[in-house]
Amino acid sequence: MYMHNKRLQYTVRVAEGNPALATLLLEQFGGPQGELAAAMRYFTQALAEDDPGRKDLLFDISTEELSHLEIIGSIITMLNKGAKGELAEGMEEMGELRSLTGNSTSQTQAILYGNGPALVNSSGVPWSASYLDSIGEPTADLRSNIAAEARAKMVYERLIGVTDDPGIKDALTFLMTREIAHQKSFEKALYAISPNFPTGKLPGDPNYTDVYFDASQGSGNVLGPWNDGELWERVEDQEAQCAVDGGDGTASVGLTPRQREALASFVARTASDPGSDPMTGAELGAGPGAGATNPLN
Repeated sequence: MYMHNKRLQYTVRVAEGNPALATLLLEQFGGPQGELAAAMRYFTQALAEDDPGRKDLLFDISTEELSHLEIIGSIITMLNKGAKGELAEGMEEMGELRSLTGNSTSQTQAILYGNGPALVNSSGVPWSASYLDSIGEPTADLRSNIAAEARAKMVYERLIGVTDDPGIKDALTFLMTREIAHQKSFEKALYAISPNFPTGKLPGDPNYTDVYFDASQGSGNVLGPWNDGELWERVEDQEAQCAVDGGDGTASVGLTPRQREALASFVARTASDPGSDPMTGAELGAGPGAGATNPLN
């Protein structure tokens, strides 16, 4: 059961209205790295989690993410408060909507949402459950959660860099810092599972687990512990990177006689004639910049 406390987790102090900044902050309200996406990611993971420790952790953090959504939404609301009143009362200040709101997203925010916080990102793209990437394997999901917190931290860093409002900077710094704390929690939860790599139940094929294919060669090749050393069998010969299973490197399938007959008929019906070079519509309408055409046609 959820209960709402009317006090924010962190006090929001906005010096003055700024609809353009509000639009940028929508990234953490309805964007892929935002607080709603984080809350839904961890909440749905918590529902399916069978380990009591991880279940409690995920419910705790998902609930906190909802409180962060409230903080971001409150900042956006305060930044739009003046414009909201002007829009609602039809004041002359809203006559030049483009100059006031900055871009099409903030105009949509004003006209469609009445300057309220909308579940869209800073480009106006609606929030989507496709932002959630849970797979139902704790060692995979925890790694994804760690990466999600890291991405969110970077967005907060960038948002802090585009405002001089001390109150907003203070609140965004708090939210950014909580991303660090959550990373630490997820890291500890991951390494409380042993073994935790590789993910899943099935082991890898030992013939390929320690092989590194140098598939991008030329200037810029760099050796390091990620691709060279005692842990790796490094394969640089490009020919040796083909058909590594010992086969001929082609694709094959077993077909019934009826399927083979149908396929042969299809191939014969759609065969190309290398000797045919008819006049095409592109040549008939060719003009400057069309490239080479066949003068014999």
